[in-house]
Amino acid sequence: MKQGRLLQNLRGAVLVAAIAAGAMVPAIAVHAEAAKPAAAVATMPAKVNINTASADVLAAGLNGVGPAKAEAIVAYRKQFGAFESVDELLEVKGVGPSLLEQNRDRIVLK
Repeated sequence: MKQGRLLQNLRGAVLVAAIAAGAMVPAIAVHAEAAKPAAAVATMPAKVNINTASADVLAAGLNGVGPAKAEAIVAYRKQFGAFESVDELLEVKGVGPSLLEQNRDRIVLK
C-alpha cells in the first residue's frame, strides 16, 4: 500500500514539474491495482511550449526528439530568443520538415 501511494505522489510531482516547465501534459488514467504498464495510460495529445520547456520536457513531449535535439532547441532559444513561429524550428540543427510536421500539432509558442 505505501509503495502505491509513493508512486502516485511521484507521478504527481513529475506532472507538476512538467506543467511548471511549460508543457501541457496528457491526461493519465491509472487503475490503482494495475501492475502492467499497458493498462496504466490513456492519453490525449500533449502540447509542448517550445519557448519555455526544458530539454527533458521537449524530449519527452515531441516525437523523434531525443536529448541531443532537445538540447539543440534550448541552445537555439538561448542564442536567438523565443521562437516566433513553429516553422522557425527548422533553423535548429537536426530538425527537418518531416520532424516538424510530426510534431506541429503538439507545439505551442505561448
